Amino acid sequence: MHLALQKAVTKMLAPLVRVLLRHGVSHGDFSSWAKQAYVEEANRNFGIGNKKPTVSRLAIVTGINRKEVKRILELPSDVSPGISKHNRAIRVVTGWLQDHEFNSAEGEPLPLNYGDVNSAFSQLVRRYGGDVPARAVLDELVRVGTVSINENLVTLARKGYVPHESEEAMLTLFSTSARDLLTTLDHNVSGEGLSRLQMSVAYDNVSEENLRTFQKISNEKALALLRELDSTLATFDRGSESVSDSSDRFRTGLGIYFIEEPFEGKQNNEN
Repeated sequence: MHLALQKAVTKMLAPLVRVLLRHGVSHGDFSSWAKQAYVEEANRNFGIGNKKPTVSRLAIVTGINRKEVKRILELPSDVSPGISKHNRAIRVVTGWLQDHEFNSAEGEPLPLNYGDVNSAFSQLVRRYGGDVPARAVLDELVRVGTVSINENLVTLARKGYVPHESEEAMLTLFSTSARDLLTTLDHNVSGEGLSRLQMSVAYDNVSEENLRTFQKISNEKALALLRELDSTLATFDRGSESVSDSSDRFRTGLGIYFIEEPFEGKQNNEN
């Protein structure tokens, strides 16, 4: 089992290591981050019963000495700042795509004027962004390349919050999406409770021409499905409504990703 786990984890780490190497992160830096993740995750999920684990227990579970465990536990907390930071911008873009008031007769997002509090863009932000200033949302969307602005007219450049112009925002999405997928995989591997949706389709002998054809088809169908699901999920979301009981608050959704990589296996021509 240990060997199988080692092979699985090594394979899973490959794309993460590519990202780290691309950003000049050494093995030593990664080891330090991994050590922090070990302590934080053990502290969050590996207590006995309902009790918070002691420093000694964390040292036993993680294999990290007590002094280092204590140091890591005293580090400043960093609870998913990227998710909350971009959440309202995502809602505004989604509202722009979904709300008929901000769409053309053909269902395309209209360019919106921006200026005073009664401008179309300000109304969009007020409706879907809560109490955040319209200027702050506009600056974020311009920063990540989701919108363009010409004089006072704001145009949606991409049909979704996909921050190609911001490396920091892309890394936030990278971590969130990878965490979501791995959390689902971990749940299914653990065998605890009902299995969560985890499906994919892939073939390993496709020409580049047909790959691009499939990419176009899958993009169109995936976008249509996500828009439909977003319309439903939006009706379930309580927005900024205060919820006193934290046990009645969940984050949920569905992610779709495209698979593409050169085939590296050896072709078998033997009869």
